[in-house]
Amino acid sequence: MTPADAAPSGSSTAGSSTAGPSGAAEQLTLRVLSALLREDVLGLRTDGVLEQRPDGPWLDNGTLALPVTPEGFQADHAARLPELELDGARLTDLAAILARLAELADPLDRPGHLAFAEECRQTLATMELHDRIRPEVLAELAERYGKDVADWTGPYASLGFEALAAFLDHPVYPTARGRSGLTERQLREHAPEFHPTFALRWLAVPADRLTVHGTGPLPAWWPSAEQLGVPGEFRTVPVHPLTADEDFTRIVPGAVLAPEPYLDVLPTLSMRTVAVAADPTCHLKLPLATATLGLRNRRTIKPVTLVNGAVGQRLVEAVAAHEPRFAGRVLHADEQCYAHAEDELLAVLLRRYPDGPDGAVTVPLAALLAEAPDGRLVIDQLADRFHHGSVPALYEEVLRLLVDWQTTLFGHGIALESHQQNTSLVLDGTGLRLLYKDNDGPRLSTARVATSPIPELESLSREFRDPRILGDQDRALTDLFTTITGHLCTASLAFGLAAHGRVPLERSLELLRTVLTEAVDRLGPAGHPLRTDLLEAERLPVKAMVSAGTLLSKERSGAADINKHYTDGPNYLLPKERS
Repeated sequence: MTPADAAPSGSSTAGSSTAGPSGAAEQLTLRVLSALLREDVLGLRTDGVLEQRPDGPWLDNGTLALPVTPEGFQADHAARLPELELDGARLTDLAAILARLAELADPLDRPGHLAFAEECRQTLATMELHDRIRPEVLAELAERYGKDVADWTGPYASLGFEALAAFLDHPVYPTARGRSGLTERQLREHAPEFHPTFALRWLAVPADRLTVHGTGPLPAWWPSAEQLGVPGEFRTVPVHPLTADEDFTRIVPGAVLAPEPYLDVLPTLSMRTVAVAADPTCHLKLPLATATLGLRNRRTIKPVTLVNGAVGQRLVEAVAAHEPRFAGRVLHADEQCYAHAEDELLAVLLRRYPDGPDGAVTVPLAALLAEAPDGRLVIDQLADRFHHGSVPALYEEVLRLLVDWQTTLFGHGIALESHQQNTSLVLDGTGLRLLYKDNDGPRLSTARVATSPIPELESLSREFRDPRILGDQDRALTDLFTTITGHLCTASLAFGLAAHGRVPLERSLELLRTVLTEAVDRLGPAGHPLRTDLLEAERLPVKAMVSAGTLLSKERSGAADINKHYTDGPNYLLPKERS
């Protein structure tokens, strides 16, 4: 059901969870072609001329022609049909389309094009697998946690939402459901959409070769080397089963892989992070030998990100403590305990969640538009329980708290990469709270931090170990705010709710514009960059994830950070008379 003012059928909304009448192959082809158009691959967007043909509008650059439809979210147009015309010949098979595009690409870019074609092949296999197993998974989740997701309270049941979210497509990256190099069996045994339980492997590492950060005792379930059958002076580190075949002695001479698995866990949406089955308030983030959201977006763990994540947590908590209206309403997982051996394949983060959400529903933003076991959306059932059945009222409550918090951070010189997976809603009878994790890639304005009334921010900022985090310009902050808080956390939900017929798009975008304007006004002069770069800009930055993540090398794309490399799209926040 799509009302007239909702997102067009070709748009890439956050709520795309089913293949629809055209099937997985055609759905993926539409998403891929839309992404390539958005990122102007081979000049189709900038060199193309819009022309009207008998079947509808086409964009033609003389060599390539694509049937398009107005989009409006992160692009002016999206693919209208799953086909591409090349020198007058129609291509409908995605593999054939990508092969021909690779031939047209600069020879230096062809390896990236071929790698992307393989991503698409793997993603299509995963989508078809999802179509087969989704009914079975939904039935199992209903049996385990209940048919009404509003009853999924506590840290263990929250893992059910992670499984539901794994069936959704990413709002930007077209092949997000694929995991590079993994077989169907490996997915069934370890991927979140299957909600499996499996045991970890463990590595005994010579004690003097491991860097350990964090105070306080380890959980009682953390095994000693002796318990694992490895006598000697060792520290123990969990290893994901999919990474256990690595030659760890190359990294740390003398390291010993324990002979037997130990400790049952369940995967979260990120897959490399797992929850301890017997203690689900504890999550373990582990290196995973695969890639998602692009060939260069490897799921290993660089030691520097562990340092940055710990600092990011303390930074966020310092702001929350200084702003009374967020007391008890903005929570952050504890990410101070980690270990590594100076290698991205041998590291672990022990993430501990706060006690407050024990009796609450904790759901990542990424799961709100997922299909619940009863066939409705997750947000439908949450609205029934917490907002008298009003989805618009729940959306508004989320907007007001989330936007207020993120603009407050901006006022102090901070922008977070707190996307849909890292931001959760905590709902119970006391109201709405936000729960954050994994803030290891923020952007900070040195000038704003230096003048913040919170004195510890400046000293904390000096603890970051990535030079890209600190800068003297607001533009890096407004770009990150726009692409994360704007596109992924708020607008994608607005467009998705419209596509599902829950809230008219004009109504939700007007609400988003109003809430953002009020929040920016509260900042006074400090909010001016957000007003000019977000609310009043003709064009907005949009993540160019396919180009930076797979198609182009860093030298070719110029991307210092593949997750913060941008193209541009229309500003859906402009009033109608300007848009």
